[in-house]
Amino acid sequence: MKLIIINGPNLNLLGKREPEVYGTQTFEDYLLLLRGKFQEIDLEYYQSNIEGELIDKIQEVGFTYDGIILNAAAYTHTSVGIGDAIKAITTPVVEVHISNTFSREEFRHRSYVSPGAKGVILGFGLRSYDLAILSFLKE
Repeated sequence: MKLIIINGPNLNLLGKREPEVYGTQTFEDYLLLLRGKFQEIDLEYYQSNIEGELIDKIQEVGFTYDGIILNAAAYTHTSVGIGDAIKAITTPVVEVHISNTFSREEFRHRSYVSPGAKGVILGFGLRSYDLAILSFLKE
């Protein structure tokens, strides 16, 4: 099985950015744990702060991979383009958020990703990514 985690803007700062919301672990360190835990999966990772690059990556893998785990971060709430890209591909997408976006500012309650996603996981910290991977294994 081939999965990719695609992270959006500012998630490259995990471990430094708002540790009270996002924790103190870097995503790179967490990715090592995920790869160790799910050794049977070819697990790739991509991160960009640029909306168009995220769309390009979704389109690049969106017809050949078994699944996309997408944390579009702030673009979740603003990017019609990312939402449209998800609807245009055949690879299933699970939307992931580290924090519970519904317990935060009201503008974070809207997602342009959710309508095209097979599911949404939020609020479980970095473990949200584990749950997303498990969702692909349980099919």
